[in-house]
Amino acid sequence: MDPRLVTPYLIAALILWGLYRRLRRSFGRQRVRDRLMWTRIGILTLAAVFIGVQIARDFDVLGALLAGIASGAVLGYFGLRHTKFEVTPEGRFYTPHAYIGVAVTALFVGRILYDYLGMSSNGMMPGAAAGRDLAAFYRDNPFTLVVFGAVVGYYLLYYVGVLQRTRPSMGRVTA
Repeated sequence: MDPRLVTPYLIAALILWGLYRRLRRSFGRQRVRDRLMWTRIGILTLAAVFIGVQIARDFDVLGALLAGIASGAVLGYFGLRHTKFEVTPEGRFYTPHAYIGVAVTALFVGRILYDYLGMSSNGMMPGAAAGRDLAAFYRDNPFTLVVFGAVVGYYLLYYVGVLQRTRPSMGRVTA
């Protein structure tokens, strides 16, 4: 079988598997995993800083990213306030507000699909934009940065809040 035909299916399968895992974490009681949450916080922060540095000269585009981060932080705060926390002898747990996490994930996935389908219909694949600088690319489509910023803001605030609210030194956690 031709590897050029298999590769897109493998990538799609990996993306679907990642989405399934992400959506599964939006429902039910979850164990707090400090190292994993700190790793996600680090990756999201690095991605946001990397993009922020690339677009820093274009204030309109940078404003779109910062507006997304601010709106995501508001959603994260709202989600955190509707999350149940518990510290038991078995460990630290949280039960997220399902609909907020699912909405943020759906917004992100929807925007990626919209951008990809738009690029495909115009005959321009994502790699074709590599010659343009990032600010010029997003100046035409700043809503993508708003959505990315919302995902970053939501998960940064939410994960830090979960870690703070379930700290072992607190003893008792309030919902």
